[in-house]
Amino acid sequence: MVRLIISELAKRKGLNQSQLQLKAGVTPQLLNRYWNNHTSSVALEQLDKIARALDVKPGDLIVRDGEQV
Repeated sequence: MVRLIISELAKRKGLNQSQLQLKAGVTPQLLNRYWNNHTSSVALEQLDKIARALDVKPGDLIVRDGEQV
């Protein structure tokens, strides 16, 4: 299984969910699902927007379960 580490990366950069949502230009509902890993699929375009807002590569937002962040 894989999971998104958006919340961890955002917190490291000093961003809360609302700030990241505005910076990335995604809907609050979408970011909330990704932030809390309540999704079984992701839209690549949206993941790219979030990655750009965090100044990371889209692949950096995904880890396998058990991997250290």
